[in-house]
Amino acid sequence: MKKKSKPKFRRQEWFQAKRLGEKWRQPRGLDSKMRLCRKGKPAMPSIGYKSPKEIRGLHPSGLAEVMVRNPKELEKIDPKKYVARITSAVGRRKRDAVIKRAQELKIRVVNPRGVKVETEHAKKTSS
Repeated sequence: MKKKSKPKFRRQEWFQAKRLGEKWRQPRGLDSKMRLCRKGKPAMPSIGYKSPKEIRGLHPSGLAEVMVRNPKELEKIDPKKYVARITSAVGRRKRDAVIKRAQELKIRVVNPRGVKVETEHAKKTSS
């Protein structure tokens, strides 16, 4: 099962002033046409846009995410059901170790960030 696409919910009149930004804010004006859900006005988030229960909270790949702090925690992960996400507090050295171990175990890391991952093609051309 796949998620349905949703409209991009933007703040009311986000296009009029740059300082407003696009981040969603609930329209509260008394005469606000957007708050009244008038035809032709932008969509507002509502319960009808909720995704199916089976896929809610999953990574777009369809697998559940597991937070990983060190290479040892990768041992518990089943690569068919889960993808790994390295926590933000992990430094460069440990991050490299986690990514290297994940490659050995064939576990996908969602946020490798800045680490050069050697591909099969790169290995063949260098040797």
